[in-house]
This record gives sequence, C-alpha cells and structure tokens, in this order.
Amino acid sequence: MSQVKKVDGRAEKSRITRAKVLDAAAELFVRDGYGATALQDMAAAAGVAVQTIYYSFGNKQTVLKEVVDRTIAGDDEPVATLDRPWFTQALAAETAQQQLRAHIDGTTQVLARVAPIMKMLEAATAADAAIAELWPDSDPRLIIQTEAAQSLLGKPGARQDVTAEHATDILYAVLSTELYLLLVANRGWTRERFAAWAYDILEPQLCA
Repeated sequence: MSQVKKVDGRAEKSRITRAKVLDAAAELFVRDGYGATALQDMAAAAGVAVQTIYYSFGNKQTVLKEVVDRTIAGDDEPVATLDRPWFTQALAAETAQQQLRAHIDGTTQVLARVAPIMKMLEAATAADAAIAELWPDSDPRLIIQTEAAQSLLGKPGARQDVTAEHATDILYAVLSTELYLLLVANRGWTRERFAAWAYDILEPQLCA
C-alpha cells in the first residue's frame, strides 16, 4: 500500500510541475513571443531547474505544442475535442437550433481561451516552419465543424437545401479565431455578444 501511495505521490508531483512549466511558458510566449522565450526563462518563472524541463518535455517546441493543446482543451486531460462533454452534448441536442446554440456556446468558450495565444503562434510558425509540423493531422477546426455540420443537418429544424460541405464552410468561417479576434480583441465585443451575433448569422443559414 505504501508503495502505491509513493508512486501516486510522484505522479501528482510530476503533474503539478508540468502544469507550472506550462503556465509559465504560456505567459512568457504571449508576453515576449516564442522566439524570445528560452527554456531558462520558463524554468526561472516556474521555479524549476532547466533539466526538469528537458526531462519532462524534451525541447521548446514540445512545450509550445502542449501549451496550445492544453489551452484548446481547457485542462490536462488527454481527451480529444470530439469526445469533450460540451461537444458531445451539443451533438445530442434534439433539434438543429438547439445543437447550433450549444455548439456556438462551446466553441466560443474555446475561442476565448485560444485567442490570446493565436498571434504568438502565427508569428512562431512564420519564423519556424517546423512548428506547423507539430500538428500533422488535418486542420482540427475543420474536423470539428465537419462533424457538427453533418450532425446538425440530420436533425429536425435543419434546412434541407444546404449541403454538409456548405454548412461546414460557414461554421468554419464564422466560428474562426480570426473573426473572433477581430470583433472581441480589436472591437471590444464580449464573448457573449459574439456568440449571440454568430447565432443570428448562422441560424437562418442552417435552420429552416
């Protein structure tokens, strides 16, 4: 029993250390930029040794990937967006209108978390082409919106003259980080205002 507790204690300590490093890295990346942030800076801000970061993450690119992935997810749990409660609950809605409202609410919560790091990530990718390879799969936003569109169009209240491809495209465009940043960061909208506006735009496009 004591051995189990000892192992669990080590795992919890490791989890806390990783979280401290990721919190520090996220703040430094946004404030100073990816290129200007060294592992030594992260270590100092997190209160750990540089060797700890090397041992836990390997390199700065891996730290960046985990910062972005954790920001999107909202936690450290290894659960894909397609399996997240907010997304599965939206898919389970009975009508197209109910799914659309729930999907917009969940998506804008993700956008609110992701928006502060997007400019940093774009600048980092422009400076280092290898960063784009950290996410080798297809555009995850497109995957999410495709799944949402296909589900929505199969529900009561959906327009019958809209293709899944078209529905995906307009969800992808309206619920984009670019548009969110334009209206929330640049124009001072709240997340709630953006969500209400997005519903007003998308509802007549997708629902009968």
